[in-house]
Amino acid sequence: MSSEHRISLEWSRNGGPFARGSYSPDHLIRYAGGQTLRGSPSSNYMGNDAYTDPEQLLLSALSACHMLTFLAVCANRSHVVDGYVDNAVAVLDRNAEGKLAVVKAILAPKVTFSGDTQPTPEEYAKLHERAHQACFIANSVKTAVEVKL
Repeated sequence: MSSEHRISLEWSRNGGPFARGSYSPDHLIRYAGGQTLRGSPSSNYMGNDAYTDPEQLLLSALSACHMLTFLAVCANRSHVVDGYVDNAVAVLDRNAEGKLAVVKAILAPKVTFSGDTQPTPEEYAKLHERAHQACFIANSVKTAVEVKL
């Protein structure tokens, strides 16, 4: 099954300076549903920490995809999920080729269940393993994705 997913990214100098080290990298990302997100690199790279940086966007995509896949896996096995919280971390470093990259994403989901079919710790780990194996975004990146339970 093939599908396309679109965003619109917009940046403008707005009359400000444009020279090495002296321009605003702030931009807008518009999603198909009408939501707009303000983006910028982190302050480590001349950006604005009040806005979302690309590394956070990648981490958000990995975390959300894992969660959505996990929810589907649980629903297919009659496990009722009441809550899911992930405090994930992306690590930016030099990769094996010496290039800056998000070399690792650590997902740390905490899930609460209810109902009669609560997973054992072993089943819980397998549910996350299945979700990771089927996650579209994790299957699309070179970043090592670790699920820390």
